[in-house]
Amino acid sequence: MLASKLDKKKYKNICIIDANQKVGPKIKVSGGAKCNITNELVSSKNYLGDRAFVKEILLKYSKDDLLKFLNKNGVNPKINPKIVKGTYFCNSSQDVIDMFLKITTHVKKYLATKVLDIENINKTDFYKIKTNNQSIEARKVVIASGALSYPVLGASSIAFDIASKYGHTIEKLEPALVGFTVQKDQFWFKNLSGVSTFVNTFVEGNKFEGSFLFAHKGCSGPVILTSSLYWKKGKLAIDFLPNKNMEDFFKSNKKISSILPLPKRFMEEFLKSIDLEDKAISSLRAEEREKLSSLKYYEFSPAGNFGYTKAEVTRGGISTDEIDHNSFESLKQKGLYFIGECLNITGELGGFNFQIAFAQANICAKELNKL
Repeated sequence: MLASKLDKKKYKNICIIDANQKVGPKIKVSGGAKCNITNELVSSKNYLGDRAFVKEILLKYSKDDLLKFLNKNGVNPKINPKIVKGTYFCNSSQDVIDMFLKITTHVKKYLATKVLDIENINKTDFYKIKTNNQSIEARKVVIASGALSYPVLGASSIAFDIASKYGHTIEKLEPALVGFTVQKDQFWFKNLSGVSTFVNTFVEGNKFEGSFLFAHKGCSGPVILTSSLYWKKGKLAIDFLPNKNMEDFFKSNKKISSILPLPKRFMEEFLKSIDLEDKAISSLRAEEREKLSSLKYYEFSPAGNFGYTKAEVTRGGISTDEIDHNSFESLKQKGLYFIGECLNITGELGGFNFQIAFAQANICAKELNKL
């Protein structure tokens, strides 16, 4: 993206260095191989980090700007709200990768090349980029190497290593957009692996809606992935019956598992977990009704999460207070730029992280073109 926006005549000696054998492996797997590329409802509220800065970025390069760019280059995403409301999906992730390859034909690409270090050359304006294959000299270096999530796709700590070397603050790094492991009281979740249901979640003052998936390690699904972005050590709550009033069910003579609109397997395991017999719901005593009503606000404390190998993104990163908001150049080191997931800006599930990455790249490239 960045290389495609740079003036081709002015910057004849642009290169891309990538540790992967092929371009865009993380794009390839995104959105179930359909690349969830932006969101109709995107705003600064969908991000963790400096929201004022995020607002600046989105004003300079909106989702409409991104869609226009994609359409111009033969990629035509469509809204599909099945997973997250407002999400734009491409026909195929490969379409996005092919677009990048087409618009960067003028750019030298060093694939399967791992960056080991970057250093100034005798305090000049030039850098020496040391790789596992060779050394490359450059006047400007843009680091867009992602963060720690999905190491199998080439993720590494190189952005943070370089940023730290030049005095940058790294806000605490943690897996995000990731499933939760559970404690003993929720081990019944594991018996439901593969079962999904629509829920609301409540975490750190935020409310989310979406599909909840029981997993062999605990729980996952779109609503849990987004909840994980905001969760800290402590409780979160689930409403397993969103938009339903429990009182409406208590008048029925049907069994609990028959009257409540939830998967049968789920009801069996849930009733066992609260030690309640599956009987006529109208026959429940007051304390039994209270137990069952926990379906509307089921609180639990996750034991942890599935880790970086399963996390879609990394929460935390290079402090944006130390980045020039107009160019993404380091305020600590001239000629060094940081964009993308390595910064302390993280979006929710639903195309928000691609949107902010495209926007940052566009802003950075425009500033480089002025030089």
